[in-house]
Amino acid sequence: MALSLYTYECRLIPGLLQTSAYARTLFTDRLPPLGDEQIEARLAARLERQELLRNRPNTAFTFILEEHLFLRQLGGEEVTRELIDHILDLSELRNVDVQIMPLVRHHHAAIDGPMQLLETQEHQWFGYLEGQMYGQFISDPKVVSMIQMRCASMRSQALSLDESKSLMRRMRGAR
Repeated sequence: MALSLYTYECRLIPGLLQTSAYARTLFTDRLPPLGDEQIEARLAARLERQELLRNRPNTAFTFILEEHLFLRQLGGEEVTRELIDHILDLSELRNVDVQIMPLVRHHHAAIDGPMQLLETQEHQWFGYLEGQMYGQFISDPKVVSMIQMRCASMRSQALSLDESKSLMRRMRGAR
């Protein structure tokens, strides 16, 4: 069991925060296409994993999401509104922090793309970097340290928790 999971995402909303409709859009739009049974199986697995946020109150989950992920409106306007409502609800949990990296930022520590940091109960840190066709699990302390520095910098570059909630509420109300 993890003590903390830090996630930065610039391509899509992380699976732990997705709604059923948003995830279904991702699976349906995938190339090469998935069959209906594959879509349903992946959707069920994704929604089951989301229970971690509520069932592990002693694990700190931190997410930094790029603002443009909401502006893209994958699945349409209603899917995006539902997604924002869902993320706002999750952000009320004591163990879930959601920050938004605004569109305009003069400095950005994660230009290289998505990343995750995981701290185990033994206080070991691991990283995960992801590309389009691959992911890389990282245990090398030097590389993990670099990811930690980037994550710390991004926390200060992103909007605060309250500013992020305000921005999501404004985006939710935008038509």
